[in-house]
Amino acid sequence: MDFNDSDSEAAFRAEAIAFLDQWTPKEFGSYTSGDDQEKVFHQHLAWQKTLAAHGWGAITWPEAHGGAGKGPIEQIIWNEELSRRGVGHSMLAVGIGMVGPTLIAHGTPEQQQRFLQPLLRADETWCQLFSEPGAGSDLAGLATRAVRDGDDWIISGQKTWCSGAQHNHFGILIARTDPSVPKHKGITYFLLDMSSPGIEVRPLIEMTGDSHFNEVFLDEVRVPDAARLGPVDGGWGVAQTTLMNERIAMGGLSNLLRFDDLLALVVSESDGAPSEAQRVELAHVYSQLRCLELLNARIVSKLGRGVIPTAESSVMKLALASMMTKANALAMRALGTKALLRPGYWQNEYLFAPAFHIAGGTSEVQKNVCAERVLGLPREGPDDRNTPFDQLPRN
Repeated sequence: MDFNDSDSEAAFRAEAIAFLDQWTPKEFGSYTSGDDQEKVFHQHLAWQKTLAAHGWGAITWPEAHGGAGKGPIEQIIWNEELSRRGVGHSMLAVGIGMVGPTLIAHGTPEQQQRFLQPLLRADETWCQLFSEPGAGSDLAGLATRAVRDGDDWIISGQKTWCSGAQHNHFGILIARTDPSVPKHKGITYFLLDMSSPGIEVRPLIEMTGDSHFNEVFLDEVRVPDAARLGPVDGGWGVAQTTLMNERIAMGGLSNLLRFDDLLALVVSESDGAPSEAQRVELAHVYSQLRCLELLNARIVSKLGRGVIPTAESSVMKLALASMMTKANALAMRALGTKALLRPGYWQNEYLFAPAFHIAGGTSEVQKNVCAERVLGLPREGPDDRNTPFDQLPRN
């Protein structure tokens, strides 16, 4: 395998570098950095407006919808160049990286015309309303109900871990519309106006002291059928498009951990002479990061061919969670008593690191996936995939 840029990739990288050298914002906060979240959110809004104005707002969207018309490899290159300039994961990634591609794939012409351009320009922002208290790793176990009422749907239930829901205008939501069929069926996908009556957003205060995640309560929220995306009871397939594009949007891991910053911290706090143990730990983190980037390239290459990754994503998520925990623990030990000071960049990163073991499917669930799909071990517990949802035991 040739890891060098092809001629076309090198040309794209050069174009990206030229743009970023001129337009990269001098100040760009992270949602895990401990900075004021409202301020950070508006920085991200301003940056997305700049990107959209110059044709860089959505790398993988088709040109017909205002995107750059590029593939997943170019998305990785773009993310790499962003990371080199200290521009990390965008708080608008749900809209640009997940909602947009799903609308392009499944939306009606009217829905695409209504939502895509305001989304691209950051005039309207989006959150994801998928997970529930009883349906996180097993997303198909969701219990939020949507009942047809003429030309509307009445939706009631609870969603959780909704990133940025307190800031956003719209949300993508999946709800159960037919509980008499197996759990992966009978689910419908909706575009939810977050200002609708009956919606309550409750921020969740994290160990960092920030409230990036939220609970969202829906009490008989009326949603027009025109806001349904895809077929009735066919929302699981639409949701898979969203989740597949989430992996592409995250293509490139260097924006989650900048190894050079970690190395600089350890060197600085050890007066330029890291101990043998610190050097070993740095080598382990560096090796893991490089392996993860290669595995991520493999996954994104599959996605670019329209192939859904199986156990690769679980392996990568397990390794990513391990690396982030090790890297930030190393930073804390290097800081010594300074680690007790709050707030601070590395202190916040350390406190946020456990989220990588939970978000997007817990480490325990990922290990089960690897056991079943790589080692061929039997499924844990009864196979309920063909059992009607209303016959499943509920907590």
